[in-house]
Amino acid sequence: MPSNLIYRKAKWLYLIVTISSIDIASKKWIMQNLILYELKPIIPYVNFFYTHNYGVAFSLLSHITNYYRWSLVSITMPIIMILFIKLYRTNINYKIHQMAYSLLIGGALGNLYDRVCYGYVVDFIDFYISNWHFATFNIADTSVCIGSIFLCLRNKEV
Repeated sequence: MPSNLIYRKAKWLYLIVTISSIDIASKKWIMQNLILYELKPIIPYVNFFYTHNYGVAFSLLSHITNYYRWSLVSITMPIIMILFIKLYRTNINYKIHQMAYSLLIGGALGNLYDRVCYGYVVDFIDFYISNWHFATFNIADTSVCIGSIFLCLRNKEV
């Protein structure tokens, strides 16, 4: 494999590590600087609101039992492995595919880290308009959502 090809594949691994590292670091900062359920205004329309998410994205299934929480971990790990395989096998010219897989993996790893270490995922970004608040989320959730959008666009001209 030529070194240029290795670089082209390795840059996506760098993106994965960067996303998961920023996500984990941001959540650790929140845990060290805010009290659980503390609200801290940041800019108009965005607060930091420290909460624990025991469910999946956007607090769906947040009332599931501990057994099902560990089932989420056991389901997430093979999905991450499959995404790594797809990333590795994707033609280097399909950048949107590689970006999508990298964003999905980076976000999934960030939330998986929380779930394994704490038993829950730390959420803290509170987007609101007037009195309406979107579900609290984190950087990993954002990465997974953007990666999913890229996967939906993969067959379109971008």
